[in-house]
Amino acid sequence: MAARSIFKRKSKKGITANDENFSRYLDANIDDNLESIKELLDSPNDLVMRRFHLGEHRCAIVYIDGLSDKATIEENVLKNLEIIERNKELTNTDKPNLLAIIHEELISLTSIQNVNTMDELMLSLLSGSSVFVLDGVDRVLLLDTKMWENRSIEEPVSESLIRGPREGFVENLRTNMVLLRRQIRDPNLHFKTHEIGRRSKKKLVVAYISGIIHPDILKEVNRRLEAIDTDDALESGYIEQWIEDSFLSPFPQVDNTERPDKAAAGLTQGKFVIILDGTPFVLIAPTTIGNTFQSPEDYYERWLIGTLLRCLRYLAAFITMFLPALYIALVSFHQGMIPSQLAFSIAATRQGVPFPAFIEAVLMGVTMELLREAGARLPKTIGQTIGIVGGLVIGEAAVSAGVVSPIMVIVVALTAVASFTLPLYSVAISFRLIRFAFMLAAAFLGLYGIVLVYIMINIHIVNLKSFGVPYSAPFAPTFFRDWDDLILRVPIPMLTKRPEYLQPTDSKAGDKEGKKV
Repeated sequence: MAARSIFKRKSKKGITANDENFSRYLDANIDDNLESIKELLDSPNDLVMRRFHLGEHRCAIVYIDGLSDKATIEENVLKNLEIIERNKELTNTDKPNLLAIIHEELISLTSIQNVNTMDELMLSLLSGSSVFVLDGVDRVLLLDTKMWENRSIEEPVSESLIRGPREGFVENLRTNMVLLRRQIRDPNLHFKTHEIGRRSKKKLVVAYISGIIHPDILKEVNRRLEAIDTDDALESGYIEQWIEDSFLSPFPQVDNTERPDKAAAGLTQGKFVIILDGTPFVLIAPTTIGNTFQSPEDYYERWLIGTLLRCLRYLAAFITMFLPALYIALVSFHQGMIPSQLAFSIAATRQGVPFPAFIEAVLMGVTMELLREAGARLPKTIGQTIGIVGGLVIGEAAVSAGVVSPIMVIVVALTAVASFTLPLYSVAISFRLIRFAFMLAAAFLGLYGIVLVYIMINIHIVNLKSFGVPYSAPFAPTFFRDWDDLILRVPIPMLTKRPEYLQPTDSKAGDKEGKKV
């Protein structure tokens, strides 16, 4: 007789989270309600059910140990309920009215909900709230007694600045909302809450400034968020991949940051910010290719310094994508374009190297990527050491063994250093990925291959959008008014207009009267 698979069995007992009974209405009997909670959670060790009597009325407080604050329950709930024991009139009150009195007069908490479904009860219980159950009433009170350990506000690790605020977002949703409100004290700063994940039911907030953001952008982001269908979103990167316009593009269409000042700057420009509970990385959109070269520090320094830093980043992006490919093309196909002295020097260093320039560049490029990834995954105390020492040892050994030429080590090292200057980590990864496409094209067609790939990338960028905003703006379509904060960064007093490509409702920045909404 063939054995039946255990995965095909269906339990006939108990209640599961997939059962339709999970969303059923509560019973008036306290024992049935408490038993249902136990069955749904499979009687965990951290589930606390404290039964007691208020006169002749049976009651219970239910909470998860570690998620709820015991001191708050003791001081603000249980001690206040002792009033009923000393007051015979309250003791003799009928049960529905007694629950209303407890809700409105006796429990001294700022947030209390009166619900009648198991779904609402379980969601609040697993979020840290405690539940007050009264026998004979088919409703319960959800008490806001949440308490869990939170990381203190610290300087962001992924976005370090020489000059600027030192506080960064944390994993707590409410704390992050407070950090934004501290930056923007405007009553038009609104937060719209969504629930993400069929099982995790995490809170997600869309922040925007009414009267600045274009209504169509706000409508579109809410539509995309409501269309998300997943069990859980562990990090904001999940949300980014759900709502981006093109998942095939190597370029990120949603910016991310740990810095409240950067998020606040995006809000005042007419963008929206997505905050997900459980992660310090918030999302900012719409974004463009020009935004990826901008850093908050550009505005904290004088305009000459800010402009110089941006020009250096554009130069670094060019080096990151093109330098290895140009080396391959010139050495393999266009030797006549190299100055004579430099050509003789390169030829001398390549004497005895067994591989063509393309294989040489790929070997060193992959080696640098491996060292970079190893340095990022290792503990901080040895991660930097591995990256520096490993690069020096491997490069020196490769040159000594005649596997690669010294000039190739210089090219790859300069390319790696240039990629670190880009402010956004995801953009730096994209440019490093595109670099290999340029190298492959240069190996087959030389400079013509580089030009062809460059044209293809520009066609892709021009057709790419971020929530309806052209990714190539304000380059194409051209918004000349926005060029004062693109490659150059004009003095702050001259930045009196919000980005035109975002089509903000209120285009003036710094208008004392503002726009009333």
